[in-house]
Amino acid sequence: MGKTTGFLEYKRQDEAYDKVENRLKHYKEFTVPMKEKEVKDQGARCMDCGIPFCHSGCPLGNLIPDFNDHVYKGRWKQAAEVLHSTNNFPEFTGRLCPAPCEEACVLGINEDPVSIENIEKNIVEEAFKEGWIKAQPPATRTGKKIAVVGSGPSGLAAAQQLNRVGHLVTVFERDAKVGGLLRYGIPDFKLQKDVIDRRLKVLEEEGILFETNAHVGKNISVERLKSDYDAIVLCGGATVRRSIPIKGAHLKGVVQAMDFLKQNNQRVDGIDGFDEEILATDKNVIVIGGGDTGSDCIGTSNRHGAKSVTNFEILSKPSEGRPANQPWPYWPMKLRTSSSHKEGVERFFSVSTKEFVGDKDGNLKALKTVEVEWIFKEGERPELKEIPGTEKEWECDLALLALGFTGSEKTLAEQFGLEMDFRTNIQATTKDYATNVPGIFAAGDMRRGQSLIVWAISEGRQAAHHVDSYLMGDSNLPLKGEGDLPRV
Repeated sequence: MGKTTGFLEYKRQDEAYDKVENRLKHYKEFTVPMKEKEVKDQGARCMDCGIPFCHSGCPLGNLIPDFNDHVYKGRWKQAAEVLHSTNNFPEFTGRLCPAPCEEACVLGINEDPVSIENIEKNIVEEAFKEGWIKAQPPATRTGKKIAVVGSGPSGLAAAQQLNRVGHLVTVFERDAKVGGLLRYGIPDFKLQKDVIDRRLKVLEEEGILFETNAHVGKNISVERLKSDYDAIVLCGGATVRRSIPIKGAHLKGVVQAMDFLKQNNQRVDGIDGFDEEILATDKNVIVIGGGDTGSDCIGTSNRHGAKSVTNFEILSKPSEGRPANQPWPYWPMKLRTSSSHKEGVERFFSVSTKEFVGDKDGNLKALKTVEVEWIFKEGERPELKEIPGTEKEWECDLALLALGFTGSEKTLAEQFGLEMDFRTNIQATTKDYATNVPGIFAAGDMRRGQSLIVWAISEGRQAAHHVDSYLMGDSNLPLKGEGDLPRV
């Protein structure tokens, strides 16, 4: 696939970024598109490797060598057809996926891997620009009605797949606009919301119905869904946020990251009049948590004009390269530096927060930490030990808790009578995505726990196959890595 000697002739090239001083003035995406010839050269780097391990690295089973080859040869429409055959929303994954496919790339054994994610983004943007992505409503309808709860990537993928085979699909979203964490959790500088709206227009033209401000279990009763729909697919995400149960956690200025990010996304969307503004302007900000959400808080705080931004991570600092105990083609836990990190932040590893310190009015003014070390013993869980004499107090006006999610809310499961696992995820296996209640299915983070956007889309697609089989006795919808109906 690609040019036979391409991996020898071309080095990896990624999209460039606008200068930091320019991009901090706005919330728009700031990548600099590559020229067509440059993208073709990147497709040419794809090796005729015999066994494409990138397939195993991709939860969607994307046919990566195939679309790389089409790009190299300038067959953009064919590349878009191959890409959409396994991925409903490559414009999302092409911007947000951490690209486990690239870590599994054979070329990555001793060279920089093929820039698969960027190629994917260029393919779908070319397809939209040329008008190849159009609504394709089903020719006939089955008369079966399906409710999809949650409009994040898993819910949207399940809805589109089920609509394709003629079912009548309604998506229920508890927020004011469709998109889930794509809209309210991901900053606009990583995913402009017109990218979501562009795809939603296609889904609506295909016949999918959307109900917003529709919180199932609160203002939408579960009884209504049970009586009005032949099947229900729960894709509400893992929404229970992890907190720090330490002294001072109640202080004003200790804020959950998703509250901070959601409010800012709403502000960028033109919404104002919040009961309490959460702003980093002129504040000493400390972000606790070293993942993607923490990175998003860093980028947003810098755009607010924070006085300083500091990032704590309780884990040890990862190695720059692939650790020896995580060989190719496995996903390596190595040090990753995002565009937001490059905009200005001090990063500290092996730091545990012990106490939030407030003033007499209940406002956060500082936090106390201690350095820690991890003790590893074979056959035992890692042990966290504090290092005596390393206590420190940090000036802090805003502490953002970017600590991930512990599972899904219990209310919905209780009202539907669904079983949950020990992590409070709705219990359903990948065998059929069915819950213990007939006709109710679960997919995405609500089923598997906090995970990646690519896993969410994959689970939504696969759940759709099993929902269709449940309703019709069989299904032509694909499972992972199988070709789908043409989209362009």
